[in-house]
Amino acid sequence: MHMVEEKLIHNLFPDFEPALLRNLVEKATIREFAAGEQVMKTGQNIRSTLLVISGLIKIYREDEEGGEFFMYYLQPGQACALSMICAARQETSEIMARAVTDTECIAVPLEFMDKWMMEYRSWYYFVLGSYRSRFEELLVTVDHIAFRHMDERLLFYLQTQTETLKTRRLPFSATEIAADLNSSREVISRLLKKLADKGQINLQRNVVEILHLDFKDMA
Repeated sequence: MHMVEEKLIHNLFPDFEPALLRNLVEKATIREFAAGEQVMKTGQNIRSTLLVISGLIKIYREDEEGGEFFMYYLQPGQACALSMICAARQETSEIMARAVTDTECIAVPLEFMDKWMMEYRSWYYFVLGSYRSRFEELLVTVDHIAFRHMDERLLFYLQTQTETLKTRRLPFSATEIAADLNSSREVISRLLKKLADKGQINLQRNVVEILHLDFKDMA
């Protein structure tokens, strides 16, 4: 771990007031995670809140059998609202997080969470904004789980991954996609083949290349 640079924080979080920036430099540290490394696990005691400064983190919900369900991504300039809630209540983590790429985060110690909420309006609004953004993302996810068929959920998933990862070559196997969507490999393989037969995607070994996607394509 190493100390936070004020210029780096200001570039990613331009709304943070000078006094908050100085406190972050003094109190926070930078944590580094390699691609594929677990950032947080279910049931873990949370000692700090993480603000992403580079890389990409994938947030999951884990069921009682150890199955994983993809919830959302965290990108530079964002923080995990669910971990913030657990940290503020001094509860254990209810989510699992994994670094998709090499990732750096600012680690804000637990004792400053509530203190800065009262002292700095920019931190207060950042925390509230994080809650709102993640809640809106969860609403979209819940909408697709509750009201969409698996073919529509797969399309939404592929479109989301393409936009987030900024590539049309998604490095996912059918097994990984099935885990993210809480489905079976057989179902996802069948739906991917259907898209491939229509010329919407190109299937390669552990890669899904997106050619063109539209929700009408699964009709």
